[in-house]
Amino acid sequence: MQALLSFENAPPFAAPLRFFLTAPAFGVLGGVLLAWFGADIMASRWMPATLALTHLITVGFMLQIMLGALIQILPVVAGANLPRPLLLARVVNVGLSLGTLLLAGGFLHSHPSLLAAGAGVLGLTACIFLGSAALALRGVPTTSPTIRGLKLAMLGLGGVVGLGLILALALVFGWNIPLLQLVDLHAAWGFAGWGGVLLAAVAFVVVPMFQLTPGYPARPSWWFPRVILGVLMLWTLAVLARWPAVIALCQAAAALVGTAFALLTMRLQSLRRRARPDVTYRYWQLGLVAAIFALIMLFTAAVSPAIVDNPRWTIAFGVILMAGAFIPFIIGMIYKIVPFLAWLHLQNCGQAKVPAPAMNKLLPDSEMQAQWRSYLVAFVLLALACLFPEWFARVSGVAFAVANAWLMLTLLRAIRRYRQHTVLILEKLAAR
Repeated sequence: MQALLSFENAPPFAAPLRFFLTAPAFGVLGGVLLAWFGADIMASRWMPATLALTHLITVGFMLQIMLGALIQILPVVAGANLPRPLLLARVVNVGLSLGTLLLAGGFLHSHPSLLAAGAGVLGLTACIFLGSAALALRGVPTTSPTIRGLKLAMLGLGGVVGLGLILALALVFGWNIPLLQLVDLHAAWGFAGWGGVLLAAVAFVVVPMFQLTPGYPARPSWWFPRVILGVLMLWTLAVLARWPAVIALCQAAAALVGTAFALLTMRLQSLRRRARPDVTYRYWQLGLVAAIFALIMLFTAAVSPAIVDNPRWTIAFGVILMAGAFIPFIIGMIYKIVPFLAWLHLQNCGQAKVPAPAMNKLLPDSEMQAQWRSYLVAFVLLALACLFPEWFARVSGVAFAVANAWLMLTLLRAIRRYRQHTVLILEKLAAR
């Protein structure tokens, strides 16, 4: 089942684009940080540099693109028109960028003031976005699984931001809280309640639309977001009540539900009508395989909690989940969304009198293939760094920075062609 798309409600191209161009810069920073600290980052999830790197990727890269995409998706897919989308995009983009830098700096230098400032800026930015989204979604009927998923993803974002603020304040003021359990819960709300539910909601539309697969079956599409949010709410209650057995049960349930969704998506992709696999398909295949592997690791940890005591296991889980699953999903979507939006706005610019160029003229396959190969090399090196950090940590950081810089360059080239064609179309219209 898919939502009906209303492209006439699309915001200006500059609104989502600023997020897509900013995010790779944080990927470059993350790679540079890994190259600088090397094997020390792979020693433990609690190292200051490791915490800084994690938030450069999850907030600076992933959250940037997710919120930028939502500014585009909410009006087009859900008919939820955000008030003053360009102004909202500027405020949220600047807030995310500044907050990420402050937060990463606070972790890196163990500086409480920077940590508090970063958490405060990010919390305020998230509240501004959530408030605008709530106003836009107010009164929008839940007529499709995508709209339901988008609404529930907002709850997930609120959950991860709220827990993040609590954890940051606990570190600053020395509160006596179950830090380990709350950090795991914070990650669960971030990757499952926010990232997973949003990814699924968007996939219900973009996978059939761009990858030419059959539509997702109705029943799992309606139930997946609700099941994930239900598991996370029970997980939260179990942490507050200190029920370790229930926490483990929730971990296992989240892993099984996520694996089922990934296998369903792989099944649909095997039925796609496009014979030749493109870059988006390759990115999504990597993401799905890595996601299933990471979820198996999560299930294993739920069954045998002692395995989490191995710091390399935890680092490997984070690398596979972020660099292997979520980032490939995101880049794969960008490589469809950016040329499509450019083509759509050029169509509107031409006023049905001057045709827009084909999408592959705006973003050629050869450029995307080159960037895809650079990212694949970076991911392989990151995986090797989990096993042999002394040998591969620094080189994997360099490779990851190069892949993200390449992504930025590829997108900038597409935008340059978009602007060139805009000028040509306007000149042809003026000459008529």
